[in-house]
Amino acid sequence: MTPLGQKKSTSTKEEFISSIESLFLKLELAYHYQFYKVFGTDDKLKEGKKLWAISLRNEVPEVLLEAAENVIRSQSYLPTLTDIMKACSDINKMDGFPTVEEAYIEARKSYQPRAEINWSHPIVYFAGKKVGWNNLNEKDSSQNFNAFKKIFNALKNEAFNGKKFEIKDNTNLRTRKPFNKSLFEELRKKHKV
Repeated sequence: MTPLGQKKSTSTKEEFISSIESLFLKLELAYHYQFYKVFGTDDKLKEGKKLWAISLRNEVPEVLLEAAENVIRSQSYLPTLTDIMKACSDINKMDGFPTVEEAYIEARKSYQPRAEINWSHPIVYFAGKKVGWNNLNEKDSSQNFNAFKKIFNALKNEAFNGKKFEIKDNTNLRTRKPFNKSLFEELRKKHKV
């Protein structure tokens, strides 16, 4: 569920294409003359839709359409692709999840024991775990980021569909030894700390 109470769903390719078509129709109706100045020929319109679809491919249809409506309500001029991407990003930040970029950085900065870290959201932990902590720690590459992004978005969709993510503490409290104050004091004296 989103903060607005609307259920987000995983989308199919057909739903995504339909949302791009709907986005362009909304822009055409709202910015008639400006729209035709930019997308006036069939070739320009076709190439524009293709470029926007590629650039917005990671967005769910509901977010795309909500972003279009938000931009139409707030701008007098035909929005650019960047304006729509920013509007989508703003909507995605309202859902309680970090952005993919923030989650990736958080996962790369993490350290052992990872189950005990106070994560911004548990799916950051599970995405990092699935990609592999060694992969994330060894090098920062676009391949690692893209793998993380794919897994993160899939987990985010599962969370939208009601799956609960909980990080289980692997330490067994019965096997933990109690804190030895006298040993601690001895070590402090020995090392003059």
